[in-house]
Amino acid sequence: MWHTLLALLKFCWKYIAQPLYTFGKRKSVAYYQLHKHRLTAPYWQHKYRQVQTYNWRKAKVSDFSFFFKGVLRLSLIFVLVFFLFYLATYIGFFGSLPSRNDLKARQNNTASEVYSADSVLLGRYYIQDRTNVKYQDIAPHAVEALIATEDARFYEHAGVDHRSLLRVFFKSILFQKESSGGGSTLSQQLAKNLYPRKHYWFFSTPINKFREFIIARRLEKVYSKQEILELYLNTVPMGGDLYGIERASRRFFNTSADSLKIEEAAVLIGMLKATTTYNPRLNLEKSRTRRNVVLNQMVKYGYLSPEKASTLKEKPIRLEYRYQTHNDGLAPYFREQLRLELVKWCADQKKPDGTSYNLYTDGLRIYTTLDSKMQQLAEQAVRRRIARLQNQFDAHWRGRTPWGSNQEVIKTAMRASDRYKKLKAAGLSEGEIETEFAEPVSMQVFSWNKSSKKEMSPLDSIRYYQKFLNAGLIAIEPYTGFVKAWVGGINHHVFKYDHVRSKRQVGSTFKPIVYAAALEQGMDPCTPFPNQRMTYANYDNWSPRNADGKYGGEYTMRDALAHSVNTVSAQIIMKAGIEPTVSLAHRLGIKSTLPKVPALALGTANLSLFEMVQAYMTLANFGYRLNPTYITKIVNNKGEAIRQFSPDMNPKQVLAPEHAATIVHLLKGVVDEGSARRLRSEFGLAMDIAGKTGTTQNHSDGWFIGITPGLVTGVWVGAENPLVRFRTLNLGQGSNTALPIWGEFISKVVRTPKFASYRYTRFRPLPPDVEAKLTCNSFLEPEPQVVQASFLDRLLNHLPGRGNHREEDRGWGARRDRDRYEREEKDRWKEEEKWQEEREKKQEEENKKKWEDDRKWREERGKKLEERLKKWRKEGRKWRDN
Repeated sequence: MWHTLLALLKFCWKYIAQPLYTFGKRKSVAYYQLHKHRLTAPYWQHKYRQVQTYNWRKAKVSDFSFFFKGVLRLSLIFVLVFFLFYLATYIGFFGSLPSRNDLKARQNNTASEVYSADSVLLGRYYIQDRTNVKYQDIAPHAVEALIATEDARFYEHAGVDHRSLLRVFFKSILFQKESSGGGSTLSQQLAKNLYPRKHYWFFSTPINKFREFIIARRLEKVYSKQEILELYLNTVPMGGDLYGIERASRRFFNTSADSLKIEEAAVLIGMLKATTTYNPRLNLEKSRTRRNVVLNQMVKYGYLSPEKASTLKEKPIRLEYRYQTHNDGLAPYFREQLRLELVKWCADQKKPDGTSYNLYTDGLRIYTTLDSKMQQLAEQAVRRRIARLQNQFDAHWRGRTPWGSNQEVIKTAMRASDRYKKLKAAGLSEGEIETEFAEPVSMQVFSWNKSSKKEMSPLDSIRYYQKFLNAGLIAIEPYTGFVKAWVGGINHHVFKYDHVRSKRQVGSTFKPIVYAAALEQGMDPCTPFPNQRMTYANYDNWSPRNADGKYGGEYTMRDALAHSVNTVSAQIIMKAGIEPTVSLAHRLGIKSTLPKVPALALGTANLSLFEMVQAYMTLANFGYRLNPTYITKIVNNKGEAIRQFSPDMNPKQVLAPEHAATIVHLLKGVVDEGSARRLRSEFGLAMDIAGKTGTTQNHSDGWFIGITPGLVTGVWVGAENPLVRFRTLNLGQGSNTALPIWGEFISKVVRTPKFASYRYTRFRPLPPDVEAKLTCNSFLEPEPQVVQASFLDRLLNHLPGRGNHREEDRGWGARRDRDRYEREEKDRWKEEEKWQEEREKKQEEENKKKWEDDRKWREERGKKLEERLKKWRKEGRKWRDN
């Protein structure tokens, strides 16, 4: 191989390079010998004397032949260099150029869009915010404004306007007139948009210009004039990540490209000269001046009458600015979860050309199962109830911090922040990072009342945000598995963690699974269990307690589940078995690892809201497990469905239908007479409801998962750190934190005409044999203990107020205490609702006043601007007259 290469090099040197070198050397030496006398000082001194003594009056044309020859030679050299540059660019010496086939197949980077089941746009995934539109879907006056302003002879040239090039050469380059305009045609600008300019070591501008000339000519041969205009208006940058006339229309005027008014189109076309300088949101007056220039151009080239232009130029620019980031809009947490899954899916899916799909550039349309109205109601319910609960929480901890002296909470949150990770990656030490975190900076601070900009150190902001309560909500149709609403948190700008997918202790919401396992093992639902505290020696002397600290009597499954009696749940899992319970949980849809300990019955497992709702969905579906679905179809940019998703048509039966129906029936008791009775009294819900509240250790997590005939909805409430929680059970339990969100959401749903059918729905009646098994007393009163009374007791019994009155049993006393507590809670909530309504009314009045003041200020400012403009015009006319 080396011998062959060496032989090739010798051949090239001997027969190509050496002859060229010899020829060049001989010619250069001869040229030097011929003209070397001109390189001496006497020669130029002689020439100088000739010029001084020359009689210009007797000059002849032939005397200047040397000058004309020099100009001709320079012109020929210029043409030769131009031709060589053009040829080098054409053959791809400075980089390959797109062929006509490449240009035909060229597609713009287009954002992918996510739609709800009712065809509402939820959000977009993009690097460039662009939506392609057809030529016929663009307002004609937008096209006219573009041609009049950017390329008046667009229909006359074939990609390169030679007259414009001459104008640029003489006016812009020779005479330095900046107002003469550019020489690039729309086709050349399109070439620059499609294939951005590159940087070369030398002559970058000429090389890029030649590339644009060639590509523009090829574009003109591949596309019609209308198609070039369509391509241009879809690719033109409008500032930042915004591209194309359609998205610019949506962002600045909240309208589509085909509905643009003449003055609006003139504003957008005017921005093309300098997207920042003439941005109407940033520089309103400059944008207005530039708009009027565009209108004048339309008059100049006959697209607009002078009278109409004068009327339009007097109008102010009325913006309806709509800028949404990935944090805004409906279902931001759901869209982020979807994005993570779609990126992986696209990487594994191949297009016809063999390349993988790109979520951010291929213009996919993703249709989901979410209902936009239900999603909106869910977000409203979370926002309203958590805002109220946060006020309660702040008042509860006023003057103190929930984490007390445990500063590890703050340090852990600091280390998890993006700022800490960036500083760490930059090589800063712990001390330097702490100094950075202690330095106040300007930041946007979230608040339920009103977000504002404040000076705050990053460490103080961490302390501030650690006190916030968060929430998660998901609603699924049990018979289809379609996800209808997904709320992962309270604000995606600030709190990125999705609490539909996050794992927290589930508390008593796990108990229905324990009871279902017991039914599978043949346990009778009417079997009574003593409500007494027991110690289990085989499990490290584990001794579960009831949350209310009350014991006595006997409970069957219904009342034990309704009142969440821990002692009974512990006895049931011990009889049913831990292994069967864990096995059933996995069959119901829980995928996380479960601890194989009896405390599992009380909800010590860390599970996600998504998993728990799926398990309850299986119970509501008579023991048939369906996998939740939230994508129905994915369509490419040509409108072709590349993936179709359908509900699981072959659900797997994982629990006997009678056992699932029994558990749902038992869960109805929680709503009818247990910890969820507020749903009837406070929210006025009349449909059948089965559900379970859950409260974890130290009240760190509050849960409520409810089943209605057409919907299974789960809610979780808690702080980012479990150490941040209410101090008392009354305030921290799921019936006080999560249940009101569920009630608010469902009550809003049933009051919406679209979902009116949910209002009075009923569960399917129980089979007679199952119903017969459930006809038993729920709570058995403890038998009174007969004790021989002493002489003193018998004597005192005859005194007024004493006597042979039967002592109240503890069970009735417990119910009396609960009723009293519920009355107090109801009164407290009424007072709080009244306070909240008054506060909202006051806030609304303040907002109205503020808006009215703002409107007056804008009107006054507009009048002043109009007066100032009139004054300027008047002075301008006087100046012109003079």
